[in-house]
Amino acid sequence: MTPRPPHLTYGTVRAAMRLIARTHCPVTVTGAEHIPATGPVLLAGNHLAVCDTLFLYAAVPRRVVVLGKEEYFTRPGIRGRLLAQHYRRLGVLPVDRYGGPAAGRAVLDTGREVLDDGGLLALYPEGTRSPDGRLYRGRPGAAALALISGAPLVPFGISGTDRVQPIGTTRLRSHPVRISFGPPLAGPAHDHERRADGFPATAALRETTLDLMRRIADLSGQEFVDLPAPRKASPAWCSPHQQG
Repeated sequence: MTPRPPHLTYGTVRAAMRLIARTHCPVTVTGAEHIPATGPVLLAGNHLAVCDTLFLYAAVPRRVVVLGKEEYFTRPGIRGRLLAQHYRRLGVLPVDRYGGPAAGRAVLDTGREVLDDGGLLALYPEGTRSPDGRLYRGRPGAAALALISGAPLVPFGISGTDRVQPIGTTRLRSHPVRISFGPPLAGPAHDHERRADGFPATAALRETTLDLMRRIADLSGQEFVDLPAPRKASPAWCSPHQQG
């Protein structure tokens, strides 16, 4: 039998998650006043479980657009195409995490479009879920988007979702969740320095990214490890450059 396309809309999923947040997995949200009510906003935080994004939908009063790994959109067959459609309906945009500089620029272009339209964009600077509960080194994409667009960069820390949905599981277990938002980051001392192509200087990216990850660690209560997060093996349907 051909699988039917999922018709869950963003509003439906958000309403369901708000119900879950009041009953099955009680959620405590602090610092939501740091999220501007209008205009472009960049949220950046830690990543413990697939359900992190769902709890963000419930906690943030504005519509959330999320950058998600391209593998969500490249699964084979009819089911894969329907899942890709489903993720797009929920505001997830595909990004290639392993495609090198060209892919990195494409990620920035995608995020910039959301911010230029006055949207709220959320991403996880580690680039993957934490395999052991620690917070790993952030990639410079969040810092670059903030410095290029001028959008407020609001850090957040989430805890408890690794107990709600341990890695390798799909069902949501009952456990409290906490989401803490912090004040937007101040611009780095090197913000005025730009490369010939107008891109932020390396020093500014490093300074902003390190400041961001330390703020996320404070908000999440995680131990910060200044090393890249270990990569998991890519699924068989990924393109060759994603399996490196």
